[in-house]
Amino acid sequence: MASAPLIGISADLAHDHQGRPRHQVRSTYVDAVVAAGGVPVVLPALAAARTPEALRRLDGVVIIGGDDIDVRPLGIELHPEAKVMDPARQAAEFALLRSLDGVPSMPVLGVCLGMQLMGVHRGARLIQHLGDVLPDADRHREDRVHPVTGDLGDGPVASWHHQAIADAPGFEVIGRSDDGVIEAIRDPARPFTVGVQWHPERTADDALGVGVFRRLVQAARRGAGARPQ
Repeated sequence: MASAPLIGISADLAHDHQGRPRHQVRSTYVDAVVAAGGVPVVLPALAAARTPEALRRLDGVVIIGGDDIDVRPLGIELHPEAKVMDPARQAAEFALLRSLDGVPSMPVLGVCLGMQLMGVHRGARLIQHLGDVLPDADRHREDRVHPVTGDLGDGPVASWHHQAIADAPGFEVIGRSDDGVIEAIRDPARPFTVGVQWHPERTADDALGVGVFRRLVQAARRGAGARPQ
């Protein structure tokens, strides 16, 4: 029997009440990878120099959700509603994406912030606060359920975000919510590089929930043995 694929899950970087940093991943991501048939491997916010070494040991990658992208290093004024992620995590995530650029065969799934990072890495414009452009933007927060349609399926999803990408250069838009927000993207030049704006690890619908992770794991199985050297 073939070994279950190793799926790296990028960790958030948080701080305890004494300011000590810790790498953390919600159990829902771990559970979803296991339910999909993969073996989860938590990736700390690695230094850029170690990221390629980590990829050589993996069959697929999940970039998880979290706080907002700090757009100031991109020369963009930060929105007052933004709550930015730890700068070390942001540096690590963009380093991971740069390394993945050189490994087109590696299956990748970006979730919520993960999809936004994928888009911004390719030059997408970021809507820093959906409330500025949508009259009912709060329906995308606090795990509220709303419908999406697209290539991954049609149905209800759970969301928790106040930002979104306005376009998707280098990607194909494969899903939208009923209010027009880009909800899913895919790189058509790669076997499986997909981002979803919702949280599939907390979505009850099978196809749009754990089914998204199954797609990743299936792609990782097809590419098993083709890790970067």
